[in-house]
Parts: sequence; C-alpha cells; structure tokens
Amino acid sequence: MTESTTDARLVYKAACHCGTVRFAVKLSDGLRSARRCNCSYCRMRGAVAVSADLADIQVEQGQDALTLYQFNTAQAKHFFCSHCGIYTFHQRRSNPEQYGVNVACIEGMSPFDFAEVPVNEGCSHPKDRPGGGSLIAGWLRYEANPDLPEG
Repeated sequence: MTESTTDARLVYKAACHCGTVRFAVKLSDGLRSARRCNCSYCRMRGAVAVSADLADIQVEQGQDALTLYQFNTAQAKHFFCSHCGIYTFHQRRSNPEQYGVNVACIEGMSPFDFAEVPVNEGCSHPKDRPGGGSLIAGWLRYEANPDLPEG
C-alpha cells in the first residue's frame, strides 16, 4: 500500500475489481479529502472519493480498458474499467486540475474505513450556484456491528 516518494507523499497502488486497470496515485491532501456527493450521478455511483492532482495518477496497466462517461455539461470525465465496470477516478468539473479517486480501488482501503464522510451538495453544482463554493449537504456515517466476528 505504501511506497515512499521524493516529495514525502505516499504512492498508493490502486486497481479496478478485475485488476485490468492498475494505477499509482499520490493524494493531494491524503485521506482528509475523502467525500461523497449527492448529485444525480454520484448518488447512484455511491463511491467515496479522495483527491489527486492530474499529474499524480499514473495508469500502469489497462489504459486501453478505461471507458469514459460524461453527462450534462460534459465537463467532468468519469473513468471506468470496461471489463468489470468499476469506477476508478474522474476529472472533476468543480476543479478540473484534480481527479477524484475511488477510495475502494486503493489497495488496502475501503469506504468503510471512514467513520464519517462529508457529502457535498452537488444537486446544485458549485459552478452553477451564485458565489460557487462547496456546501456540505450532510454526512454519511458508518459504524461497524461489534457483534460480528472480524474478517
């Protein structure tokens, strides 16, 4: 999961479900950037995303298997594995200089590792609101069932 880099940020290894698409990523603000969105698309996708600058994702395998999906303004670019269908990362409309990376693709991580994740207000996109800026629509919370065995 962790390899040192010259700029002190960790390099995380990541992959889709079937392993066809493999990539390395350096997160711009570590796991502090973890969030969800409540727009029509993200609501259905359901992923927790963390942030990476465009230059900080290196697709190491399966570039040709990545499929692009765009909708509405076609500014955001959502990438999926064409084999297993897993969302890997997307270039953001709100910040086109960044990718949102599916935390579930990062080796050793799960969206259930976060007790609380802020949910951005995406039903009215920041670029469509007067004044812009992010608003928090709410929080997604996870609490493990202590009665289940570990595993």
